[in-house]
Amino acid sequence: MIKVMQGVRVLEVAQFTFVPAAGAILADWGADVIKVEHPLRGDTQRGFINMGGFQLDPDRHPLIEHPNRGKRSVGIDVSTPGGQEVLYEIAKTADVFLTNYLPAQRQKNKFDVEHIRAVNPSIIYARGSAYGDKGPERDTGGFDGTAFWTRSGVGHALTPEAINGALSQGIPAFGDSIGGMNIAGGISAALFHRERTGETCEIDVSLLSTAWWAAGASVTQGMETGETMRSSMPDDITSVNPFMANYRTSDGGTINLCIVSPTGYIRDAFEHLGLPELADDPRFSDVLPLIENASEGVELIAKAIGSKPFEYWRQHLKTMKGQWAPFQSLVDLATDDQAVANDMIVEVEAADGGKPFKVVRGPVQFNHEPLETTRAPQASEHTEIVLMELGIDWDRIEELKDSGAIA
Repeated sequence: MIKVMQGVRVLEVAQFTFVPAAGAILADWGADVIKVEHPLRGDTQRGFINMGGFQLDPDRHPLIEHPNRGKRSVGIDVSTPGGQEVLYEIAKTADVFLTNYLPAQRQKNKFDVEHIRAVNPSIIYARGSAYGDKGPERDTGGFDGTAFWTRSGVGHALTPEAINGALSQGIPAFGDSIGGMNIAGGISAALFHRERTGETCEIDVSLLSTAWWAAGASVTQGMETGETMRSSMPDDITSVNPFMANYRTSDGGTINLCIVSPTGYIRDAFEHLGLPELADDPRFSDVLPLIENASEGVELIAKAIGSKPFEYWRQHLKTMKGQWAPFQSLVDLATDDQAVANDMIVEVEAADGGKPFKVVRGPVQFNHEPLETTRAPQASEHTEIVLMELGIDWDRIEELKDSGAIA
């Protein structure tokens, strides 16, 4: 497969998912991503044994495989002078430095932008944070559950007012993965700019800004009018367009109709819904009366869809011209013919030697080619290999190991 980032080296000093997800995307694209981990504990996320209420197998760990596939791991204690020297040796050979450590930690351990640029003036320095690298809270940490979901307003907008509470995020590392893609895009642009002009850049992406961009149209509407949108309860089917709503099937499934602009779709849609007579009914035969009589249309469509099971509609509506979707679970998607046809799932070697581990590819494809990548590294798996590539001899490596600077 084409490797659009081949020849690019990324030095990643980061933990958890948000910023490492950016490294995973760049590795997918062919970059040599060197992940720095603590010599003893590795990435803190390796110790997580629970995800969304599910127990995790440390040898088959989604929160490690998803944001770390395709990388090489080097164990360095960046708090030691010896470890910092090794970090700088790698930085000299890198195109990008990628981190999500807070400003105080970057300064204390001497890998802030001025330290890294001192050994490599042309390096692109990319930071991911909860709330941004400016302002009074630049040194405040956070996760996607706080910065992306809660503080941003996204969780509020997706929580129906009627429940008198707040919905939890529900998908671990949801904002992290989106934000990681944003960082990877920023790095790509910075590499292009450096290639064109010789100028290097600093890059900042926050979970808060990621959420606001994702909800940008609604945020803009809110700033314009002072009003905010909220999700509705499942049984509260209110719509100005009866072809834009969720409808329950006879067995408790849900079909989403999303024909935003019904012009040219009305007759076909009603025929597929088993209501062909409504296409000639003056209340529904054109867009304006359809909207004026939306509540009646919703009632009739709800009764029709509610008369048959989910699987019937999932197959029957495939020939409908208008837009719709079955309300699937994340597990359902793994067997979705269209997802499989577009190579959205990648199998990698499992660290435990068992059956291949399935991971999700990034959303960008090049030349329609499937992704080829490797499993996430074990902590410190490539320390000696990477250091020898840098020209560090074995005696020095042994000294650094003995001092605890590397693993």
